[in-house]
Amino acid sequence: MSLNTTPSKIICVGRNYADHAKELGNAVPDTPILFIKPPSSLIGLDDGIRWNADLGECHFECELSIQIGKRLKNATEFEARAAMSGVTLGLDLTLRDLQNSLKKQGYPWERSKAFDGSCVLGGWLSPEMIAEYKDARYTFKVNGVQRQVGETSHMLFDVVGLIAHISQTFTLEPGDVVMTGTPAGVAALHAGDQLEMMLETLLGDVSWKTFVR
Repeated sequence: MSLNTTPSKIICVGRNYADHAKELGNAVPDTPILFIKPPSSLIGLDDGIRWNADLGECHFECELSIQIGKRLKNATEFEARAAMSGVTLGLDLTLRDLQNSLKKQGYPWERSKAFDGSCVLGGWLSPEMIAEYKDARYTFKVNGVQRQVGETSHMLFDVVGLIAHISQTFTLEPGDVVMTGTPAGVAALHAGDQLEMMLETLLGDVSWKTFVR
């Protein structure tokens, strides 16, 4: 059963789908690219998405997300799988204009990824609702139009292996979240957009909806 707790951190994986890396003109990585969102980045589905429009466009990035149920440090893949306490979909929101500006200047780009409200998570499901994490599938729609299809078989670094890898650098605490990367199709959000994330599970499709203020 998933934990009802605020995470100490949210670990995000960049460029884990080659097609997404290429659509943004980025190199495909040889090892996982990691960054962190703080607990203050979290908002609820009912809160609605908003950002400082003076900072430019905000892009959606829908991602399979995993909750950690017990402390992990230098974990094996077996230990990583056993520590998974929840699965859902989430939005890693990105201030794309700001990110590009910061990257061009050689500056860190946390301001574009870790701002207040930059992380939206669906409700937690039992991890056993996904039969095989190397072959999971999810979709993301904007105003009823499919914009992203995530197939974990296309990931550069698989879900369980990622969790084990992350634990070599960051100790994962109960309640922490791992966002595993986004497929191609990212684009700007607009006021009034209606958003739907849908995950295929053993019990059928499960969806979560939110909106842009």
